[in-house]
Amino acid sequence: MNEEVQFILDSAKESMDAALKHLEKEFVKIRAGKASPAMLSSVKVEYYGSLTPLAQVANVNTPDGRTISVQPWEKNMLQEIEKAIINSNLGFNPMNNGDFVIINVPPLTEERRIQLTKQAKAEAEDAKVGIRSARQEANKEIKNLDASEDLQKNAEVDVQELTDEYIKKTDAFLAKKEKEIMTV
Repeated sequence: MNEEVQFILDSAKESMDAALKHLEKEFVKIRAGKASPAMLSSVKVEYYGSLTPLAQVANVNTPDGRTISVQPWEKNMLQEIEKAIINSNLGFNPMNNGDFVIINVPPLTEERRIQLTKQAKAEAEDAKVGIRSARQEANKEIKNLDASEDLQKNAEVDVQELTDEYIKKTDAFLAKKEKEIMTV
């Protein structure tokens, strides 16, 4: 196999890896029963005129499986943090006790579990689209190579095998996440 083909394969593998890493990040945000600081990773707080990730203005902990506590580094940030959590549409109802913002994470209903499973499936499908577009890009580059027809065909087969491998990994991630969500 020549160097150009290897470079195209490596590039496709990199893109597919990026799609899987993105899927992992998205799956962390989908709650599966117990509380986790990652649930608030998408929350941005108004901090001295700019939107700042919550983790950069407060300490986010989970004292137990059903509670998230947010302790701001500056007390005057309590109201801003509370407002940001409410506006983030995560379905949480934060309580301010003067020192912390406390969020009680309610147990998931069956209906909510089904919604979260659908959300996980949608994220997995997005990852598959990313993987397939990496395949398409690689195949396009292979066709533009100044190489023999046999070499191009073999390279396309290699790209398809790589794609199949990453689609399987995505399906395995999804199955694991679905099991996690549906476990009461």
